[in-house]
Amino acid sequence: MTDSSSPPAEPRPDSPHADRLHPSPNHGERRGTGRPDSIILHYTGMADAAAALLWLANPLSQVSSHYFVFEDGRIWQMVPENRRAWHAGRSSWQRENDMNSRSIGIEIANPGHDLTKMPPEPGTYPDFPPAQIEAVIRLVADIKARWGIPDSRILAHSDIAPGRKVDPGERFPWAQLAAAGLGLWVTPPPAPADAPAYRAGDEGMPVAALQAMLARFGYNLEITGVFDAYTVDVITAFQRHWRQDKVDGVADGETLATLRALAALS
Repeated sequence: MTDSSSPPAEPRPDSPHADRLHPSPNHGERRGTGRPDSIILHYTGMADAAAALLWLANPLSQVSSHYFVFEDGRIWQMVPENRRAWHAGRSSWQRENDMNSRSIGIEIANPGHDLTKMPPEPGTYPDFPPAQIEAVIRLVADIKARWGIPDSRILAHSDIAPGRKVDPGERFPWAQLAAAGLGLWVTPPPAPADAPAYRAGDEGMPVAALQAMLARFGYNLEITGVFDAYTVDVITAFQRHWRQDKVDGVADGETLATLRALAALS
């Protein structure tokens, strides 16, 4: 008697935009949730894509991501979307502390800032090629649609780990993603010439109000009324994503106006 059963189907990527699977062993069960509600964008921060890919698939590294996007726009999937990849590390957003369990991580090949100087000098790393960004847009749009992920939770690694991480940095074209309907964005509104600015060392109720607004938006920081080093890190992270022309950790009028406009959208 002939066995007419069909052979098992070959595993396929979760996204139709992924070209192939390149499995990483570094993943586990999602904790406290069965589905992702966030997308986190990274740059690889390594000299070349091949080295980054090897590291993300190395069991000794204890790091991984769901997807890897090459400079030429190729997309490889490394971890199934229903699994917890190890890309976010110690992180928080909107009072949630295990962002690995709640997110899909996308690594974008780019050598990134020179991290031997901290904080790194803004803008001192390569642009992301157009083909790569177009691939990121297709991938993020697909993931957002399939999982129902809100725009307020399409984030930078630096958003969920201020001070500890700076990627994908101020050269990443968030405005281009927003034009495609992905993520929150506002054109920085003009601020009055006499608008106050707050910086390291300032104290008082205006600083407490700023910290409260940042916390409501999603950043994890205490409302102390003191513009301390961590508040500088949070403002810097906010600027890397939403006010990219001037990344200095100072809450000037334009930064404050941008934050207020974004908070009204989220």
